[in-house]
Amino acid sequence: MEVNHDPNDYSTHQVGDTVYVFYRNPHTQDVANIREAAVVLSPEDPNELALFLFETYYPLTNEVAVYKSEAEAENAYQQYFGSH
Repeated sequence: MEVNHDPNDYSTHQVGDTVYVFYRNPHTQDVANIREAAVVLSPEDPNELALFLFETYYPLTNEVAVYKSEAEAENAYQQYFGSH
């Protein structure tokens, strides 16, 4: 499956979108998983978008790879991390 958009282009996301990201366990940095996140308005700047994941807000910037579907994220995950 090909990625049909640039996962680093966050300009196509809108408040209320459900997206998928790679999330690294903060206690075990070599473990990454695909997690569902919500696109929301940033609580720090209502003119900016943020990701809401695990009850925490993360800035939505072009440094974050965001996927529109779980299948797209899974495909990218396999490319980056390989199967286990």
